[in-house]
Amino acid sequence: MSTTSAPDQERKDSVRRPGELNARELARWGWRQLTSMRTALILLLLLALAAVPGSLIPQDGVDSLKADQWREAHTTLTPIYEKLGLFNVYSTPWFAAIYLLLMVSLVGCIIPRCLVYARAMRAQPPATPAKLTRLPDSASYVADQEPEEVLAAARKQLRGYRLRKDDDGESVSAEKGYLREAGNLIFHMSLIIVLVAFATGSLFGYKGGVIVLVGEEYGFANELSQYDDYKPGSLFAPEDLDDFSFKIDDFHAEWLTSGAGAGTARGFNAKLRYTAGTSDEKRYDLKVNHPLTIGGTDIFLLAHGYAPVITVRDGEGNVAYSGPTIFLPQSRNLLSFGVVKAPYASPEEIGFQGLFYPFEGTVDGEPVNLMGDIGDGSHAMLSLQGFRGDLNLDAGPQSVYALDTSKANMMSPDDSGKAFNLRLGDTVELPDGLGSVSFDDVQQWNRVQISKSPGKEWALLGVSLALLGLLGSLFIRSRRVWVRARRVDGGTLVEIAALDRSGGGDTAAVVTGLVETLRGARTQEEKDV
Repeated sequence: MSTTSAPDQERKDSVRRPGELNARELARWGWRQLTSMRTALILLLLLALAAVPGSLIPQDGVDSLKADQWREAHTTLTPIYEKLGLFNVYSTPWFAAIYLLLMVSLVGCIIPRCLVYARAMRAQPPATPAKLTRLPDSASYVADQEPEEVLAAARKQLRGYRLRKDDDGESVSAEKGYLREAGNLIFHMSLIIVLVAFATGSLFGYKGGVIVLVGEEYGFANELSQYDDYKPGSLFAPEDLDDFSFKIDDFHAEWLTSGAGAGTARGFNAKLRYTAGTSDEKRYDLKVNHPLTIGGTDIFLLAHGYAPVITVRDGEGNVAYSGPTIFLPQSRNLLSFGVVKAPYASPEEIGFQGLFYPFEGTVDGEPVNLMGDIGDGSHAMLSLQGFRGDLNLDAGPQSVYALDTSKANMMSPDDSGKAFNLRLGDTVELPDGLGSVSFDDVQQWNRVQISKSPGKEWALLGVSLALLGLLGSLFIRSRRVWVRARRVDGGTLVEIAALDRSGGGDTAAVVTGLVETLRGARTQEEKDV
């Protein structure tokens, strides 16, 4: 029976297989892979792809109403999207992971390149190669001038190039295009600036949305309780909200009356009155892509719609519900859906859900909405499906835009199940003495987004620098030029060569131009004499 001694076992354990890495080497290899330019480009592409769902799918932090409507219209996909976080893409762990990896990759890639670039800026151009005529773009000729005269003329023509100081006396070595690499570095550093700026806005900013009725007396005050939806950054506190308030006095939309977009709006203008802190009241025309900025907060106009003024009376003649009711647009021509709840009606709870037609017409006997412009209201129609009984409001919080009819019974003008259709000013009696519903007026509403995004100026600076760096890296050519002049039998042999380091440069034209210039310098001297 053979045995293995302890030293032999240690030597056996110390022998590694080919390609095997210890923990330190593996960490170093992983860091090099992460900080390579290829990895940075891959992560940048992944970040762009990860942001695509945020552009295609309504986001809770941008417009929660549209997000809720999307959920209702896509009940099969909604659970899957919820698990993936596609309704709040920019706050998901997987998006944050790509974001942070890209930051680390860029920083780890740029810092070494900056150090290399700094050394290159201090270094002199390389010495003149021994065999210039072997380079792809080169030329030679014999001149009558002395070598010193040729080299002096070459130095004069190579202004703008950086010249080698300790040349050999027989040649000139020149190089230019150092700013090309600077352009690359500026481009990548600007990406870091943009990423940091967006991260700052996400952490220290917030986004909120609110629907404000046009002409409403109280308007909006910038307090947390006033928001319909509110999404703060991780480091943003409610006490950081800027002190201001505003009212929307009037709203106008320009409507298309012909073409493929007939019946839709193309221009919006909300007339605001606002007060910031203790300052005097001011006026502002709020338009799409023309936000109002108060302090560090921006107010954007996002959408508009109609709020029919509805009054519901119960069987005892008491007003069970009254006021403007927000109806949410379901199409570009503002065909809108809304809900009315009268839980305190007597003898039974009453609820309605239905459609508002700003400009109703009929096609084959069925009501359709022709356009979003309500005009004088003569063509406006409110079509409500009524319900009586338990509206299940005790089951927990409900959306004001949804009606739970699981325990209620449908009611209609007759037993056919038809909806209650009301024109502006109409009142309809409910069956079995349950009361009445009336369509009294129509108001408009505007949905505004209120957001605070610190760092947006830095983001703009980063984008500008990225453009500047990209232009530099594309159009600045890095090249080297050498000129050698030495005495030979019968004159001075002049050799000229150029090398393009960036690719795509026409160095042959540089060599040809330099030859013509140096030869022409002697001719001009003879003419002057």
